Amino acid sequence: MKTEPRFHNAPHFKNFWEKGNGKELLDWADFKPDINNFEKFSFLYHQIDELGDEAVRTTYLKLPYPQASALIKKYSATKITESDDAPESLKKLFIQMQEVPAWFDKNLANTGARFCMRSGTNALIILRDFTLMGGYDYAYLNKPLIFTGALKKGAVKRLKDTLEFWVNVTRENALEINSDAYQLIVRTRLMHSYARLKIKEKSENWDSENWGEPINTWDMIATYTGFSLVFMQGLKKLGVKISEKEELGVFHLWKYIGYLLGIPAEYLPENKQQAAEQLYLWSSLQDKGDSDSAHLAKALLDENLENTIYRFPVQRKLLLNLHQSMNWFLLDREINERLQIPKVSMTSVFPKIIIRANKTAQKIFSLNQPESYQKLINLGHKDQMKVLEDYIKHTPKDFQY
Repeated sequence: MKTEPRFHNAPHFKNFWEKGNGKELLDWADFKPDINNFEKFSFLYHQIDELGDEAVRTTYLKLPYPQASALIKKYSATKITESDDAPESLKKLFIQMQEVPAWFDKNLANTGARFCMRSGTNALIILRDFTLMGGYDYAYLNKPLIFTGALKKGAVKRLKDTLEFWVNVTRENALEINSDAYQLIVRTRLMHSYARLKIKEKSENWDSENWGEPINTWDMIATYTGFSLVFMQGLKKLGVKISEKEELGVFHLWKYIGYLLGIPAEYLPENKQQAAEQLYLWSSLQDKGDSDSAHLAKALLDENLENTIYRFPVQRKLLLNLHQSMNWFLLDREINERLQIPKVSMTSVFPKIIIRANKTAQKIFSLNQPESYQKLINLGHKDQMKVLEDYIKHTPKDFQY
């Protein structure tokens, strides 16, 4: 199937990359992408995680759920060997995941993890109001969410799951084989495969020509570029300083996470130039936000009012206004308008407070002094864990996908 960069000359693509946040990204990366390189990666739009899919076929689609879950739990918590009495598909999957590649640099990945921790609640604001909300403007990327009924299930559980995944995989030394974070990655990888197989089985209306395969490799790379490149861009907007070593550490951390999730490592970006190129070329396949995008954006905003972390409605309304002000500060105007995000009065007040607080903290805690730097890591980690604990506590326990 021939894949073309069909939106390369569309107004929404040009505005983003020539005037908006895309231009800011290219300026930061000091990189000029070439659309002629599109075919180097376009086949990834129709590539999927075969190992994950086969593992799901022989477990969750064949065995009773408790039995399938017990098998996955067993081999994600302990190492598997060729002599184990396990389905061949699980042997192939876990042997691939257990093999730590020669290119993996644990110290560099830990540098990235420490940066993620020291960015504290800034990171959670960016992930929600910039990375996640901005991602909703890519109409085709979000189709699996629509086809799996995510809108009907609401945003509270989805947000909790995303937060739980991000926090757990971005801790120092978290990605040891069979660790809790590793087991979470296994479950996430198989959830992607399960969703893909169910979409293909039940959805006659899936448009593979335009949307690629459900949860395809290129969409996955774009998603994890959101957790690295776009994530750091957002933090820079909030006045967070990032050293070159930290920057490379974040890319390395997500390259390894992507590898564990079944993405071929050779296509995962190692620096901002490669990441900007991937995002530029991939986004030439993506139509601008549509009505589904606006519904997803509304569900994310409504989560502020539905979540019970804050007891009183006035607190929830204030939180909604704060997130809307961050959306308008961080995202391009036309994206906010397409996603139908209401504009609040005094949009820039809350972002200015955060930027001032970050600049003050970076003066008090010198980033060049190990002791001060460690204090920032400890404080940021504590703040992130508190938010995650609140979400776990207030997400309905009886929720089922």
